[in-house]
Amino acid sequence: MKIAIVGTGYVGLVTGACFAETGIDVTCIDIDAEKIEQLRRGIIPIYEPGLDDLVASNMKAGRLQFTTSLPEVIGNVEIIFSAVGTPPDETGCADLKHVFEVARQIGRTLNGYKVIVTKSTVPVGTSRRVAGIIAEELSRRGESHPFDVVSNPEFLKEGDAIADFSKPDRIVVGVESERAKALMESLYKPFSDNGHAMICMDVASAEMTKYAANAMLATRISFMNDIANLCEIVGANVNMVRKGISFDERIGDKFLNPGCGYGGSCFPKDVKALASTGREQGYEMRVIQAVDRVNEEQKRIVFEKLSRHYNADLQEKRIAVWGLSYKPQTDDMRDAPALVVVEALLDAGCRVCVYDPVAMEVARRHFGDRVEYAKDIYAAAEGAEAILLLTEWKEFRIPDWERVRRAVKSPLVIDGRNIYDRAELQNLGFSYMGIGV
Repeated sequence: MKIAIVGTGYVGLVTGACFAETGIDVTCIDIDAEKIEQLRRGIIPIYEPGLDDLVASNMKAGRLQFTTSLPEVIGNVEIIFSAVGTPPDETGCADLKHVFEVARQIGRTLNGYKVIVTKSTVPVGTSRRVAGIIAEELSRRGESHPFDVVSNPEFLKEGDAIADFSKPDRIVVGVESERAKALMESLYKPFSDNGHAMICMDVASAEMTKYAANAMLATRISFMNDIANLCEIVGANVNMVRKGISFDERIGDKFLNPGCGYGGSCFPKDVKALASTGREQGYEMRVIQAVDRVNEEQKRIVFEKLSRHYNADLQEKRIAVWGLSYKPQTDDMRDAPALVVVEALLDAGCRVCVYDPVAMEVARRHFGDRVEYAKDIYAAAEGAEAILLLTEWKEFRIPDWERVRRAVKSPLVIDGRNIYDRAELQNLGFSYMGIGV
C-alpha cells in the first residue's frame, strides 16, 4: 500500500514514520521547502523521543520519502492524509484555511479513486465541507473521479507519541462507504491484528469524538485545580483528596494531578474550538467554557503566590524558573503556563533566569534577551530569591538541595506541579508552597 501525508508537523511526521514502520510506502508532503530539505537530511524539526531514529531507519529502507509536491505523488497513492495545522483564530474557532487548501489541491489533481483522510483536529462538519471543495474543483476541471472523505482523528500524547500510535487504545474511523472502510481496515490491519480496537462510526461522530476526548481530560484537570484552590482556603491537602477519590473505580487516577494549568497544542485550542462550535449552533457549552476559564486563571497561580510572599514588591528580584515546556518530554511551549508566568514576572520588574532540558531554543524565540538562560537548574538558582517549578521533568525531581540552598539568595520554592515533599524542604531550611497543600 502507498499513502501520502500532507503536513509534516507533529501529527503528520509521527503518523508517516509509524505507518512506514509497518511496511507501507509513505510520502510526506509540505509546502515548506526548507523543512523538507532538512527532513531529507535527517534533521527533525520537533522534539519527540525516538522519532529521529524511526525516520532515519525508514528513509534508509526506502519506505519514507519527503517532497513539496502533491501532484507528483497523487497518482501513485491510494490514501491521502491531511494532517495540517488547525490553530485557533481570534474568535477561538479552529482556523481551517490549510485544511481547505489541501482539499483544493486534491481536487485540482485527483485522477482516480482515492480515500482522503482528515487527520487534523477539525470541527464537526469539516469533512463534509472538504468533500464539497474537492467536488467543486473537479467540476471546474470538467472531470468526475470517485473519492471518499474519512475522519481519522489522532490521539497522540506528546513525549509518548510513537508508543501511542503503535499501541493505540482505540482507532477511531469515521467512514460512510464500504469501499473506504475496506481500505482503512487494510491500512490498520497490523494494529487490529494485535488486538487494538478499530471503531468505525459516522464521520460527524468521529470528528466530535476527538473534541469530546480532549475536553473530558481538560475538564478533569481544571476540576482538580479548582478543588486544589479550595483545599488551600479550607486547610485540606489536595494530594490526600486526590488519593481518596482515585480509588473509586468510576473516577480512577488519571488526569487528577493539580498544578499550574494545562497547555500544549491540543487541549487549549480544542476546548476553545468546542465552545465556539456550541456558540455557532446556538448552544452554550457552559462546562467547557468554565474549564477554559479556570485553566487560564490557574496559569497565574504560581506568580500570584510569589507576589503575595513578597507583598507585591518584586522589582529587581532574581527569580529562577525550572521548566518551560507545557509538559515533560517535549519542547512544545504552545500555551504553556511558563509563557504566562515569565511575562508576569517581567512585567513586575523581576530579573528572570530560566532552564529547561529541551525547550531553550523555543524559549529564545519567545523571550529573546529579556531573560537569562541557564545551563542547568543550579546555574538558574544562583542568587535567586525564589525557584518556580513549572514543568515536572524527571531530572528536576531529586535535585541536590544542599547545593541549591548554597546557591540561592532566598530559599523559597514554589512548586507548580506538587512534585516535592514539603517536610523535606522545610527541614533543609526552605520555604515551600505547592498547589492545594
